[in-house]
Amino acid sequence: MADNIHPFQHRVARSLKEQRNSHKSKVLWFTGLSGSGKSTIANATESILHERGMQTYILDGDNVRMGLNKDLGFTAEDRTENIRRISEVAKLFVDSGSVVLTAFISPYILDRADAKKTIGGGDFIEIFVSADLSVCEERDPKGLYKKARLGEIKNFTGIDAPYEEPVNPDLIIRTDKHTIEECATQVVEYMLEKKIIKV
Repeated sequence: MADNIHPFQHRVARSLKEQRNSHKSKVLWFTGLSGSGKSTIANATESILHERGMQTYILDGDNVRMGLNKDLGFTAEDRTENIRRISEVAKLFVDSGSVVLTAFISPYILDRADAKKTIGGGDFIEIFVSADLSVCEERDPKGLYKKARLGEIKNFTGIDAPYEEPVNPDLIIRTDKHTIEECATQVVEYMLEKKIIKV
């Protein structure tokens, strides 16, 4: 960091923003294979939270790669930088008093650990969106697995690039066992249990 850069101290503290919003600000970090249901569950969860009057924002993998991270590819190094940038953005949203829902494959344990460190351990909720690879391939909503199997896409997670499952996630959602509504409800129930939101 350059010597002439100094952090700005905000006059409106995060605690005051949380008080105004009547809920704590956190990052719900949805991780899992392509096709596991990360974006779908994040959107369903946000809908429930929005109906409860909460301030929320979704950071979705494809959307972010179309703008902020459009210069990045899918090598291990680019994936790490992708998650680093997202972590910094999510941290800003948390400071704004929002509940941030991130939907990224984020395949590496170390990258997710770094994201947790950047955002702050108490603000980072790791949600493993779990579905068997065969189920994800069967869904294949974007046709990516088919292209990866044909060699048209390189470094595709689950095919020729690894996915490292969370060792001790805060929450595991089985999208191959439950409906979208049931999965989203599990996330909200976790937030209620942890007193992130009020009954």
